[in-house]
Amino acid sequence: MNTLTRTFAASLLAIALQGGFAAHAAQPATPTQAAATATIDGNFIVTHDGVRLYYKDWGPKDGPVVTLSHGWPLNSDSWESQMIFLASQGYRVVAHDRRGHGRSSQPWDGNDMDHYADDLAAVITALDLREVTVVGFSTGGGEVARYIGRHGTGRVRKAVLVGAVTPFMLRTDDNPGGIPLEVYDGIRAGAQANRSQQYLDIASGPFFGFNRPGATPNQGLIQSFWAQGVQAGHKATYNSIAAFSASDFRDDLRKFDVPTLVIHGGDDQLVPVDLSARAVPHYAKGAKVIVYPGAPHGITDTHKDRLNQDLLAFLRE
Repeated sequence: MNTLTRTFAASLLAIALQGGFAAHAAQPATPTQAAATATIDGNFIVTHDGVRLYYKDWGPKDGPVVTLSHGWPLNSDSWESQMIFLASQGYRVVAHDRRGHGRSSQPWDGNDMDHYADDLAAVITALDLREVTVVGFSTGGGEVARYIGRHGTGRVRKAVLVGAVTPFMLRTDDNPGGIPLEVYDGIRAGAQANRSQQYLDIASGPFFGFNRPGATPNQGLIQSFWAQGVQAGHKATYNSIAAFSASDFRDDLRKFDVPTLVIHGGDDQLVPVDLSARAVPHYAKGAKVIVYPGAPHGITDTHKDRLNQDLLAFLRE
């Protein structure tokens, strides 16, 4: 082998080690290690797999921390009533747009509960948030549960589940009281047929309880729900239907070892209270449940004043 050949071979070996074997060895081994590689770029958290998560960070930076995880098919704007209230009370309030939703990236893959939870971990880790009260609404409640299931409570002080899809929504042999798969297949079919109209129908009907006798539909709330929904990616919102309906959070809830508050609407037509809130304490021992009589799913808006006060009281305990 002549000098030129030896030099070329050595160069190839160096490239392989640096770009191949070395890169492979550097891949995060655990979800928590992956979260530790997240970086901050302006108002975005960049995850280990390159997803850009838009986030809001309101209130004093030295205040007690609250994170808010939103529902389907919304984004962090859906939490603004709680954000402005809690920030005005001295709390640092952080909320991000889930991958595929709002102003975040729209990756083709990873629209599932494990990735949602790991993205929350990326936000918490990149911002170095500690003693956090993690709050999740609807799908976001599942995100919070899976976050604790995968990442533990080392950075968590308390947990709040609001209208959450925990413990398990789908009817299965060991969850006979769940909702039949055909219902969620119908939601998927509606999304494929005309998701814009689907969002209008959900917001005009069961989400805010505007389909109940005597209810007065609020066009502002309906239009806000629709606007957030159509801002999200079609693939992301479609896949998220399976994420919120078929994810089993029972084992995740068993790992809750922090004070936990569960708040739910008594007339929630989308996430029935008996299937969800009232079942949580069977798994998350010691969880406190508050049910708002006659309230719908979308209580972050329809019952925002009561919800804000209940959150504040729990935070101050």
